[in-house]
Amino acid sequence: MPDERLTDRLILRRPTDDDIDPIHEIFSDPRVWEHFPTLRHVERATTAHMLARWQERWDETGLASWTVRLRETGEVIGTGGCTVLAGASPDADVWNLGYRISADHHRRGYATEISRAGIAAARNLRPETPIIAFLVEHNTASAAVAEKVGFSLVHRAPDAGNPGPAVMRLIYADRPLTDAQLATALR
Repeated sequence: MPDERLTDRLILRRPTDDDIDPIHEIFSDPRVWEHFPTLRHVERATTAHMLARWQERWDETGLASWTVRLRETGEVIGTGGCTVLAGASPDADVWNLGYRISADHHRRGYATEISRAGIAAARNLRPETPIIAFLVEHNTASAAVAEKVGFSLVHRAPDAGNPGPAVMRLIYADRPLTDAQLATALR
């Protein structure tokens, strides 16, 4: 899998250490974590550790989250793509589709553009592995993106570990999931 992909408006590139500061700026912004504020990055080291994990995933599987830049300016506006979540056995693996976009760039269709590129890349590498997107129920924008890229709701339940006891976790997928794949998605 190439380390860089171009869409109509975006450059999707494998993250490097040079991306830590612009990505930390996004991941430390409370506006970006409206739906799960406890996950906001307070320390730069948290972002550096996350990028190191993504770089390891790239080495292991050939695909993980990209650094997302605007083609027009080169500005880093977020991260996104598909990462393998390893199950108890290879047939329990799932691709996890995710993205995080700077608050100043929300509602411009970038999440859909990133998602479509991530889905294409994941299907190219491991077409037999389902692709999921998990989100909290009150994140209606992400639910709309999941539906726009052809995913269907396959699971709804309380969001274990969420500080809000009434928060519901939704899992969307590109196909039905086995019990083992659902268990992987819920970890």
